[in-house]
Amino acid sequence: MDLSWHLYVMALLYILAGFNHFRKPRLYLKIIPPYFSNPKMLNYLSGLAEIVLGICLCIPFTSKYAAWGIIALLIAIFPANLYMYQNDNAGLGLSKWIRFVRLPLQIVLLFWAYLYT
Repeated sequence: MDLSWHLYVMALLYILAGFNHFRKPRLYLKIIPPYFSNPKMLNYLSGLAEIVLGICLCIPFTSKYAAWGIIALLIAIFPANLYMYQNDNAGLGLSKWIRFVRLPLQIVLLFWAYLYT
């Protein structure tokens, strides 16, 4: 089964999400747990990482490394998703149920990236 078009869809999603960190930083700053220092820098670094990793997914020589990088990034940002679920003020107006569904969705995203390692 040829998964190459899925790879480009995933790459595009990460690139767009990465740019959104710069376009709408308040959205992401709200979900960074308060025990992390320098949330602005974390937001910009994670956005930049998403852009770079998304681009690297499209380059055959770097796509496997980028997939591993996305796996690491998804693990690194999981505390923000957990904080978003636990804290109504960080919930961005989403229902508790939708915030809960986002947690196992991370496993799906991890698996998707793992397909390209």
